[in-house]
Amino acid sequence: MIGMEYFGNKLKAVRKAKKLTQAEFAKALGVSSSIIAAYEQGKNFPSVSILIEICKTLGVSSDYLLGLSDEISIKLSGLSEEEAQAFLQLIGLFEENRKLLRSGR
Repeated sequence: MIGMEYFGNKLKAVRKAKKLTQAEFAKALGVSSSIIAAYEQGKNFPSVSILIEICKTLGVSSDYLLGLSDEISIKLSGLSEEEAQAFLQLIGLFEENRKLLRSGR
């Protein structure tokens, strides 16, 4: 079982990546900013219904936030075909680099 602090760190990172303040995020979820702060600090854990809303609002899976998966979906819809291809190639380079580092090369 993951710790609440792990969940809180993931939640905070994704919220910030989406450029949402705690107040904006709280408003979107219909909760107070102090609730969001408590989640992010690992002091409290959301109910299942709030977790579902968190995932919808941030566009991530509960598996990602709960540490069951390290995969996160990326929407490329705003990019041109060339930009999307360059982005995917960059991800491929990161994956190749990770494999090389793991193999000790």
